Amino acid sequence: LFSRPDVLLLDEPTNNLDIHSIGWLERTINAYDATMVIISHDRHFLNQVCTHIADLDYQQLKIYPGNYDDFMLASVQARQRVESANAKAKAQISDLQEFVRRFSANASKARQATSRRRQIEKIKIEEIRPSSRQNPYIRFEQAKKLYRSAVTVDGLTFRYPGADRDIFTKLKFTIEAEQRVAIIGPNGIGKTTLMRCRAGDLPPTAGAITWGENAQVGYVPQDPGAEFEQKTDLLTWMSTWTGKADDEQIVRATLGRLLFSGDETKKQVRVLSGGEKGRMMYGKMMLTRPNVMLMDEPTNHMDMETIESLQIGLEKYPGTLIFVSHDRWFVNELATRVVEITPEGVRDYPGSYDEYLARAGEDRRVAAGPAVED
Repeated sequence: LFSRPDVLLLDEPTNNLDIHSIGWLERTINAYDATMVIISHDRHFLNQVCTHIADLDYQQLKIYPGNYDDFMLASVQARQRVESANAKAKAQISDLQEFVRRFSANASKARQATSRRRQIEKIKIEEIRPSSRQNPYIRFEQAKKLYRSAVTVDGLTFRYPGADRDIFTKLKFTIEAEQRVAIIGPNGIGKTTLMRCRAGDLPPTAGAITWGENAQVGYVPQDPGAEFEQKTDLLTWMSTWTGKADDEQIVRATLGRLLFSGDETKKQVRVLSGGEKGRMMYGKMMLTRPNVMLMDEPTNHMDMETIESLQIGLEKYPGTLIFVSHDRWFVNELATRVVEITPEGVRDYPGSYDEYLARAGEDRRVAAGPAVED
């Protein structure tokens, strides 16, 4: 960026950036006068910086003016127009064929029947190629309903052995049952460490984490690689997470909904891509049915279709969701509460991410004090 090139090729430029850094990148790109080609699965980012969308699908590349939301609307409308035109053409062909069938043997109308045949030959039905996009079907359930508070964090402090400073100090907050809580903050502030402490992976240095009675916790780590180190295939791995009433048919159906079918279920889990491992972790949550889910960057390595399907599945989830994400569209669509981890401690905002932005901005203006006029 600072070398001021005339053309910029950016491949997933928001990867590993926190929410505030992505906002800075957006402002920098929008203020920069150059031709840019960007690949990204961050919907909010594409909406903010793109003037055109190049869609590679149906074995074709099509250019649409506008941002990602404009493209989605235009592409759906274009397909609907083709489908509508094809339906009218098929109806017209059917009517003409019926005329030919009835009157082709009638000498007085043979000429008209011949004319109708020529009309049929001229009518064209546009081919609609099958899309390369596939949407997994993701739905989460809870085996047991959780009442009142899901978890209480009281005076939580963590420091890695041998380190000279705390990752976080004396964090304190309570999350109620059925809330969807987004944990945000700059990189290095301790969001993943906090999630690992909650999941029981890391013992806190001080303080306590108290889960509600009957809380059943499911955890999707940021890097689930350790879950897939054994020599086993997809079907066997997924079968280890079944309940008493789940048989092999349920496991195969779950894999199928996550776009693993046929011989793919015989694949070794060790060779799965990052996105495939993520989908397998969703399947684990679907089968274990926890009433609290901890998800650390669950959209990492995912395409747009999977992110949208995950968002729908989590929105319909009746349990408690605590998640870390740098995808602002995803956060805004899901969060009913935003907890920001800062060097000064926890800032707690009820509502969506957009509401957090409005209130956080007001809080910072108040903290800065009144403006001084010359």
